[in-house]
Amino acid sequence: MKLFRIVHACGFRKLFNPWLSVFVLMSGVIAAAEALAADAEVIGAGASFPAPVIHAWARQFAQEKQIDVHYRSVGSGEGIRRVTARSVDFAMTDMPLTQAELVQDDLVQFPVVAGAIVPVANLPGIGPGELKLSGAVLADIYLGSITVWDAPAIRALNPDLRIPGLPVKVVHRSDGSGTSFVFTHYLSKVSAEWQDRLGVGSRLRWPVGAGAKGNEGVAEMVRDSAGAVGYVEYAYALKLQLATVQLANKSGRFVRPGEAGVRAALASANWSRPSFYEMLTDRDGEDTWPIVGVSFALVHQRPADRIDAEKTLGFLDWVYRRGVPLASEFQYISLEEKALIERIKASWKKIRDGKGQLVWAGR
Repeated sequence: MKLFRIVHACGFRKLFNPWLSVFVLMSGVIAAAEALAADAEVIGAGASFPAPVIHAWARQFAQEKQIDVHYRSVGSGEGIRRVTARSVDFAMTDMPLTQAELVQDDLVQFPVVAGAIVPVANLPGIGPGELKLSGAVLADIYLGSITVWDAPAIRALNPDLRIPGLPVKVVHRSDGSGTSFVFTHYLSKVSAEWQDRLGVGSRLRWPVGAGAKGNEGVAEMVRDSAGAVGYVEYAYALKLQLATVQLANKSGRFVRPGEAGVRAALASANWSRPSFYEMLTDRDGEDTWPIVGVSFALVHQRPADRIDAEKTLGFLDWVYRRGVPLASEFQYISLEEKALIERIKASWKKIRDGKGQLVWAGR
């Protein structure tokens, strides 16, 4: 059973076919799965947004607890599909599910980590934090209304900046993406035209531009193409040394991405819903970064395997207790509020095995 779930988590689809030989099945599928994740004891999949810090947490957790965590960055939509199909122990999504959706699919949801989603641009001679954009101008870029970088609307925001007259090359996600969900949630707040024409979604019919898979793909495409603009989690911008923009927040101040802006957005969060559903875009506050994403964990309320579920919650418990320094190192903000974490762990009492016994009694 574990091997089947590892195969599925690694991206293989239905592999049984009466015409496949035993040799192909054994030497191809199983060998590949074992090579990728032979020792994985906790299997996760989902959002690329938190992937860098989850991988770092997994390495440290394995050293301390001798339990391996294997996480596949496949996008929020695919992560939700895999956890619903019970092919992984947990999923991460930046696109929170409603309480009705959780009940329908026997899932429990809770927030884990937050970070900034940042617009990035590849403009020769313009470094990180030099270009200023408003939400309305950013929406017009993604609507295709602004097609060159030295357009009047951009020059008006940057009177002292020498902006090249390059064509704008829009880059967006091609997969079902929680990052896109948060980004378009923001654009819908700052642009009535965006709200009317496209709205909020994890996978859209983008008016213009080229698609790339994952935060990784968007970051690489922007890096490799002069005139490109994209949106990625801040850690990816730093890793590839991309030029982030200053973005006007709800208070009208131009702010740079960073820990202070994410913490300011988090301070405005209301986690009172049973599902912990919350979106942190275009929030009040002079220092608030306007596009903050939260990654939520999804686990089954009635897990198929008690031991796997216990190890999964053990990993997530460790993240809340020990994961803060690594999160900060990777430019994420772990949830630290004691009362919130107590509520999250109280929600784990819903998670019970086939005999109705608690899976997590607390450690």
